[in-house]
Amino acid sequence: MAESGRAVPLSRLEDEGRVGALRETGLSAASDAGMERFARLAAELVGVPVALVSLVEPARQVFPGMVGLADPWAESRQTPLTHSLCQHVVAEEKPLVLTDAREDARTCASLAIPDLGVVGYAGMPLTDGDGHVLGSLCAIDTEPRHWTQQELVLLEDLAAACSAELRLRIVSHQREYAYGEAAASARRYRSALDRSQLLLSAAAALADTTTLAEVRQTVRDLVTSDLKPVYVGLVLVEKPGTGRLRRLVDETGSAPMEHEHETYDLNSGWPTARAARENRTITVTDEAELRWDYAPEAVAAFHSLGLSSAVCVPLPGTVIPLGTLVLGWDEAHEIDIVEQALLAALAGYTARAVERALFVENRVTTARQMQEAMLTDLPKIEGIELAALYRPAAETDLVGGDWYDAYPLPSADQGGEDSSAPDVLAFSIGDITGHDLRAATLMGQVRSMLRQADLDHPGAGPARALAAFEHANTRLDIGASGTLVHAHLRPCPAPQEAIWELTWTNAGHPPPLIATPGTPARRLHKRGMLVFPGLAGPERTENRITLPPGSALLFYTDGLIERTGQTMTEAIDLAAQLLTDHTRRPLSELLDVIIDQVPAPDPGDDIALLALRIPATSQHRTTQATNAQQ
Repeated sequence: MAESGRAVPLSRLEDEGRVGALRETGLSAASDAGMERFARLAAELVGVPVALVSLVEPARQVFPGMVGLADPWAESRQTPLTHSLCQHVVAEEKPLVLTDAREDARTCASLAIPDLGVVGYAGMPLTDGDGHVLGSLCAIDTEPRHWTQQELVLLEDLAAACSAELRLRIVSHQREYAYGEAAASARRYRSALDRSQLLLSAAAALADTTTLAEVRQTVRDLVTSDLKPVYVGLVLVEKPGTGRLRRLVDETGSAPMEHEHETYDLNSGWPTARAARENRTITVTDEAELRWDYAPEAVAAFHSLGLSSAVCVPLPGTVIPLGTLVLGWDEAHEIDIVEQALLAALAGYTARAVERALFVENRVTTARQMQEAMLTDLPKIEGIELAALYRPAAETDLVGGDWYDAYPLPSADQGGEDSSAPDVLAFSIGDITGHDLRAATLMGQVRSMLRQADLDHPGAGPARALAAFEHANTRLDIGASGTLVHAHLRPCPAPQEAIWELTWTNAGHPPPLIATPGTPARRLHKRGMLVFPGLAGPERTENRITLPPGSALLFYTDGLIERTGQTMTEAIDLAAQLLTDHTRRPLSELLDVIIDQVPAPDPGDDIALLALRIPATSQHRTTQATNAQQ
């Protein structure tokens, strides 16, 4: 039996106790629904093309559970030991984890490599109640695979659950000899299986959470079906050194005490504080015990939740606990040693999810602060009203490249100390591709580069500034792409009233809206291609229109008009109608109306709005920047 350079001991494979246990499982080279589920779970959780529940007999291995194996092996559901890597798991009685089976002395000559395509291999022992290794739950890749610690932990947990099922079947086969004992064992193993499955579900579900609210909801869903508590809460230690705890408040309002006692001292008389402070599980068996050992407010909270018993489990942290997981029941609930171990493992998964959520929260907060800091205050321009609004996406893990900008630009005719040539107002709105920190950073660069291009080309229009920016974007390999509108607004001579000329260029951006006195708002349709480094196309063109007093303009990013169940055309039409109906409102109120009615209630993208109006009462023919912000 030397399938490779290292022989597998026959004595281990032929051990009578092991072979007898294999027989009593009732499993062989035939599909079994329960074992098939374990194979599917292994393939899905770890992401491999092949997964097997392999039971190793003295002369062959059989697969009652199998995913991804090709014929003829899939049809026969067995191989000789010349094709078995799982026999090494049995022989060595420990996991076998190989990045590349072709490079390991134990397996390099195995026919499993050329015939079954086995390259990456991770096999976890399947054991009976006496410790015999019956086979392996294995994940197989057809390419070299560097297995992560999380993947190996998931496989180990799943193998433990599969082993519990095998033991249950063995006990069931033995019940004709000792029915009473077998029935008790079955209950124990079924409980172990259920709890192993709970931990597997927790590992998978909590790995997908990114916010603290998601962590709490996921933990509550997991434990409610199995342990059946009536209350599940999370309490976290605030920043190190503060000595404070903070509850994750359930916003449904089902537990008013969470609002009343949202924060409290780590040294206070709450069982949750004691669990975090002493880094150990605290149980409360009844209200009398609570009154004796803890503060009156803890007793009142316990009573308000209708609890009769509770357990507080510390969330393990790197140095000190991150907080406490608390479960409460409305009847007496005894926590045995097995359930304590289960809750400790669940608290470990929860702690890792909390750490990840806090990291994401801090990262997003920093990114949004940076993003909002780059949205400069609007200048105050005589004869022009300006207002802007920025609203981040509802999903907290999204930051992006939406922006607006406005600044006074000296006219090309300005020269000499006595020059009275009016200033030009330059303004932009845009959306850099991406929803991450890089997009927010590129947004700041684009804004600065457009300003510089305007200043470096006095007298030129917005299309020239945009072309200069695009040239630098490509040559310097900055990598910014997206859409924008860049515009200049200047007064034009008129005998009696202030009329303004708007010049703009549109790089693939949603059309701005304009409302003039007595006319419904309409779109400024003309636009060119979007901004993309190295993308060849026609030269940037400019469009011009005159704005009489009373005119209003609205510029926006696509987050305003993207909504499930509504086309962009319908959303733009609604924004145009609101601009028409509310054009005389203060601009800040107008923007509030638009952002409250047009986008989705929980937009999946950032929204930037910029509004401009020429007051109908204006008698000014020139502008002057009185509070330029650059």
